[in-house]
Amino acid sequence: MNVTPERVESEAKWVRERAGTVVPLINETRRRLGEVFETDVDAVSEARYHEEVATVFAAGDVAVNAAAYVGLLRELDVSDDYPGFVVDEVLGRELAATIAGGAPLSLLAQATFHYADVTTHSAGGAGADDLDAALAAGFQTRLPGWSWQEGGSPFAVDPATLE
Repeated sequence: MNVTPERVESEAKWVRERAGTVVPLINETRRRLGEVFETDVDAVSEARYHEEVATVFAAGDVAVNAAAYVGLLRELDVSDDYPGFVVDEVLGRELAATIAGGAPLSLLAQATFHYADVTTHSAGGAGADDLDAALAAGFQTRLPGWSWQEGGSPFAVDPATLE
C-alpha cells in the first residue's frame, strides 16, 4: 500500500460517501448504548457526519493514519474469515481510536468498536464489517450527544489555584 496525499483524499471521500451505511449504524449503536446506560443520546445526521469526516481528515497527522487503516480494511480479505479475526479486529479498533481522538476518547471508541461490530454485517471481505463498525464507533464517540460530554468536568483544576 502506498499512502500519498492523493490516497488520503480518496479515502476521505470514500468515508464521507459511506454516510448512508455508517450514520444508521452510529444511531443504532447510540440507541443500544443509551438503553444499557439508561440515558438518551442524540442522533447524528448525515450532515453532521460529513462535517466531522472533514474535521478528522483536515488534520494531516490523523488523516494519513485514518486513511491507511481504512485502505487496509477495505482491501483485507481472509478465507473463511475466522483466521483473520485478529488482524481485522486490531485494525478496526485502531481506526476507531484514531477517529475518536486522544485518551480517554480513544479507549472508549475501542470498546464501542466491539459493541458496534457484534451487529454489523457488511458485504465485502473480512475487513468490511470491522471497517463500518470502526467508523461508527470512532465518529459516535467524538460527536456530542451524550450528557456526560455536556459542560465541564468536575475534575478540572482551575489554573488560578495552581499559582
